Amino acid sequence: MAPSLTKNAALDAMGLVDGSLPLSIALKGTSFVANGHPFLTEVPANIIATPSPFLYLKSMDANAIAKNTVGCFVGFDADEPKSRHVVPVGKLRDIRFMSIFRFKVWWTTHWVGSNGHELEHETQMLILDKNDSLGRPYVLLLPIIEGSFRASLQPGLDDYVDMCVESGSTRVCGSSFRSCLYIHAGDDPYRLVKEAMKVIRVHLGSFKLLEEKTPPCIVDKFGWCTWDAFYLNVHPEGVWEGVKGLVEGGCPPGMVLIDDGWQSICHDEDPITDQEGINRTSAGEQMPCRLIKFEENYKFREYLSPSGTGMGAFIRDLKEQFKGVEQVYVWHAFCGYWGGIRPNVPGMPEAKVIAPNLSPGLQMTMEDLAVDKIVNNGVGLVPPHLAHHMYDGLHSHLESAGIDGVKVDVIHLLEMLSEEYGGRVDLAKAYYKALTASVKKHFKGNGVIASMEHCNDFFLLGTESIALGRVGDDFWCTDPSGDPNGTYWLQGCHMVHCAYNSLWMGNFIHPDWDMFQSTHPCAEFHAASRAISGGPIYVSDCVGKHNFKLLKSLVLPDGSILRCQYHALPTRDCLFEDPLHDGKTMLKIWNLNKYTGVLGLFNCQGGGWCPVTRRNKSVCEFSHTVTCSASSEDIEWSNGKRPMCTKGVDVFAVYLFKDDKLKLMKSSDKFEVSLEPFSFELFTVSPVTVFSKRLIQFAPIGLVNMLNSGGAIQSLEFGDHASLAKIGVRGCGEMRVFASEKPISCKIDGEAVEFDYEDKMVRVQVPWPSSSTLSMVELLF
Repeated sequence: MAPSLTKNAALDAMGLVDGSLPLSIALKGTSFVANGHPFLTEVPANIIATPSPFLYLKSMDANAIAKNTVGCFVGFDADEPKSRHVVPVGKLRDIRFMSIFRFKVWWTTHWVGSNGHELEHETQMLILDKNDSLGRPYVLLLPIIEGSFRASLQPGLDDYVDMCVESGSTRVCGSSFRSCLYIHAGDDPYRLVKEAMKVIRVHLGSFKLLEEKTPPCIVDKFGWCTWDAFYLNVHPEGVWEGVKGLVEGGCPPGMVLIDDGWQSICHDEDPITDQEGINRTSAGEQMPCRLIKFEENYKFREYLSPSGTGMGAFIRDLKEQFKGVEQVYVWHAFCGYWGGIRPNVPGMPEAKVIAPNLSPGLQMTMEDLAVDKIVNNGVGLVPPHLAHHMYDGLHSHLESAGIDGVKVDVIHLLEMLSEEYGGRVDLAKAYYKALTASVKKHFKGNGVIASMEHCNDFFLLGTESIALGRVGDDFWCTDPSGDPNGTYWLQGCHMVHCAYNSLWMGNFIHPDWDMFQSTHPCAEFHAASRAISGGPIYVSDCVGKHNFKLLKSLVLPDGSILRCQYHALPTRDCLFEDPLHDGKTMLKIWNLNKYTGVLGLFNCQGGGWCPVTRRNKSVCEFSHTVTCSASSEDIEWSNGKRPMCTKGVDVFAVYLFKDDKLKLMKSSDKFEVSLEPFSFELFTVSPVTVFSKRLIQFAPIGLVNMLNSGGAIQSLEFGDHASLAKIGVRGCGEMRVFASEKPISCKIDGEAVEFDYEDKMVRVQVPWPSSSTLSMVELLF
């Protein structure tokens, strides 16, 4: 599929057509060059590059266009039609790269190197580092979809970067491609990815960017998930007691997620009875099961109260008793259940058990219990033309029971089942169309958490409506492989998955960093990352087992959270580094609040992907104290959803959460921070403003009892004539403000209150407001 010249107006409307940067990507001779500097060499003769037609201004002449071709589509011609092609694109040597690759069928993570042979199979995104001395910009290589084929990158011979283009069906073959890879150049790594996704959005027309959608309201509420509390043994009484305990502890959940264990399932050899799946509660034992009815299983069906029976009565009672519970979601698998739909069951859609087929790329991923079970037992697949019956049948029942949304899991399954159905792309299109239609009909179009979805098929085909998705592998309390140290090093892996994946996925979905347990040995480590992730915050605590002191640093008394305005991303200085097993790199992530930036430092060293054993493993020799520098410049002030202008700001007030200290720093200042393994530090970074004729220096910090302290500052006004600062605060606890002078007085909602002033910091206790969402703090100087 050649790029269309008619779509430029759409990109213009999205604010992408610029033409101001002298950047260029081209295939010259046998090299791909960026700004004239080679980055892939010895390009084979069958590789074809087509300049992107989407980035030209009407006023640009031919010479200007030649200098501003910041993107190009890449394809190839093959000797014969096949369903799978592996084609060398060019040699990559001695240029640092960062990449996102599938280490499991369902999940991706970060990987770095400098040469083509260091790439991993099933690479979904590749960014090459810039070279300022040469003038070579950052370069993004993005494998995409062309027609019925989907592309990924992988290592080739002699440092070649190979492109794998496959349909997923031997019945769907092709030999000529023009746009299965997109290459884009830019001087800013964050804008580079963002701009490229806008080009692909217009080119494919098969998805919507996150900026075009609204995430579900659960992103602003504290939540509780039943999974680690009950696993498959979840039941109504347990859910009730779990919510009750959190409410009584002062952390009322606004969202409850009933995970796997509520559905009517059985093995093929099991008789269909009223006690569906009663013995299928051990880990992995549920995965060969298939769905036998849309209604809830006996545990929830037999719920009885004055308001009625079944799931509907339970959800009504739960919401009535616990007013803060505004949203109840339930789990289901993309194909109905792990093993799909059981064939020949009255009242259920037609289904056929398909034997999954792992592509060569998937065979290189980590061994996985779920994959093994699914491959061994097959999937009861509803034909694509009937997929809408499956989703509508399931979702209409859930909606009638008062369910507000669904966590759709086990998403990336169809590529293994597509032989008879026109290949992976056509099968995926049919299923995503059906899912999208059902979600729009029953769950307001966005009531979905996508999970186990980490592959470009999903992001390029399945995100027209879905706006929230997991960006990391599961939170593992312990290592499922049995390594006792996994209780620690797997938590570092989780952080890295989420942070780096968000650079790619955050363009399509609002990143969800998954649940955690507040009593886990690394609970505070997790809590700090969730606090600044910009995503939802939910836990999977066992009933009655909570660390309320920690939870109250995340959750306000009404069950809401102080969420950042963007999604957390790695800082520039660790994009091309290895924060898991090089023994020296700190994971640093940044985000923005309304009036402050936030910088998180996490020592994640100790374990991760091993390309030799093809699995995650401990590397305890790297688990030691790590030292790094930190600066206000680590925060991308101009790259958030609502960029903050720091032009002309000379000084920043920086509050260290763990150290409980304030530092004043110039923008160019750096200071060293050392952290023990699996420990963290959070910096609230507030631009210092000079106001009033008395030149008072002022910077709000926020509520220092909350992990995302600066998220509490919701409004800020200055009255120069009266030397008055007004701060709208959401939440309660100890608020701090940097001020070069001691205020004359302090009022909260018009009432004079006491305050302390020490070490250039104003400290005042802000109560939970009785009638307004914000408390107005006034400081008179």
